[in-house]
Amino acid sequence: MDDEKKTGKRGKAAPARRPPLDRAHVVDTALRLLNEVGLEGLTLRRIAKELDVQAPALYWHFTGKQALLDEMATAMFRTVAASAPSEEDVGADGTGWQQRLTGMQRALRRGLLAYRDGAKVFGGTRFTDFGHAALQESYLRTLVAAGFTPSAAARALSLAFAFTLGFVTEEQGVYPVPGERREGYDVAARAERIGAEHPLAAQAGGDLFLNYEERFEEGLEVLVAGIEAKLLPKR
Repeated sequence: MDDEKKTGKRGKAAPARRPPLDRAHVVDTALRLLNEVGLEGLTLRRIAKELDVQAPALYWHFTGKQALLDEMATAMFRTVAASAPSEEDVGADGTGWQQRLTGMQRALRRGLLAYRDGAKVFGGTRFTDFGHAALQESYLRTLVAAGFTPSAAARALSLAFAFTLGFVTEEQGVYPVPGERREGYDVAARAERIGAEHPLAAQAGGDLFLNYEERFEEGLEVLVAGIEAKLLPKR
């Protein structure tokens, strides 16, 4: 009788109890799968299979793929925010706003590059909570303290975000994950295909599809110089 209680009827082991499915577990699984299959291959059916549930079970938590992507982007941003420079890294008068703004963009780029198609997942999504508002408020305070108007500060943050998101989108179009180059982006082969009729375009390959780290830093310098020249009132 005791054995029967342990193993269930007819000597079969009782099935292991599956932990309850919740939103966080679905999101963690989706982010892990993203690195394996990319955004195009990340379907609710594929996620359900990984979780060993039927696809309709996911609809208790997400109305569709876009709702899931929104939650994934929110989770990604929490990681980015945790590594972003804090308000204590600049002076009370806003001195050092350039370093804080560029530090945030570096943190964002790292967060997006951590996932295959990370920039595509992030772009166009809507955060599912207001957890980002505290960080946004903090950066706006830094810029306003440095002399930006609230409106100019908001536009500066928007420009910086758009630059980084666009840069990483293009970067992952060539390198879906660091070290894995898509076919067709060999610079020497590209130059040979373009031929002598377009020598400048052929030569530009190295500046377009290589040295992303260096080019990102160069872009940040240009971005900050432009924001300072255009949006920061002259004193």
